[in-house]
Amino acid sequence: MDASLALFLSAFAGLFSVLNPLGAMPLFLSLTNGETAASRRQIASKASLYMVIILLVAFFVGHLILNFFGISVDAMRVAGGMIIIGSGFALLQGEHGKNRTISKKVKTEAIEKDDISLTPLAIPLLSGPGSISLLIGYFSRVDSERWWDYGVIAGVIVVCGLLTYLILAIAPKLVSYLGPSGINSLSRIMGFIVLSIGVQFIINGVSAVLVQLGIAPV
Repeated sequence: MDASLALFLSAFAGLFSVLNPLGAMPLFLSLTNGETAASRRQIASKASLYMVIILLVAFFVGHLILNFFGISVDAMRVAGGMIIIGSGFALLQGEHGKNRTISKKVKTEAIEKDDISLTPLAIPLLSGPGSISLLIGYFSRVDSERWWDYGVIAGVIVVCGLLTYLILAIAPKLVSYLGPSGINSLSRIMGFIVLSIGVQFIINGVSAVLVQLGIAPV
């Protein structure tokens, strides 16, 4: 398999699992309750676009922010892995709403807002600390000699944005078709994948630190 295709598939699987737009459907429907189908699609399109922009900025600029604060990528991997693991556990327990950092107060304020596409939909509902840390980790793994791989990851972000829009646009039909049990089953499957990603993130970060300290072999 071509290296770029393999990168695309692995990055897509990781990012889509962490974003988990399927798990965002119930909250999205709750926040857009009373909206017409056309209005809900418009909100979904704007939220997905904002999400893509946020994730692209995080991917290309995130490492510079870490450098500014003197935070190593390995430290970010450990911290990000802990966040991703928390999301994975919530999904495994069927609590797909609890891994979304939206409090009751924020939810109440969102219902009263004229435009909820940026906050709280795009951030933190769709693009949160887990997905941002994942993308910063991907950026550090790209070989500078294969500069086109940056474009591959950017393409993954765009594809995830398109799929997120499609899922949210037809969320009422999906929720009606799948039902609570179907959504919980999908959330548990996604939760296992997300949990595994978080564990691997921590392993990579800790292993790199041990190598730097001379405790583990290169």
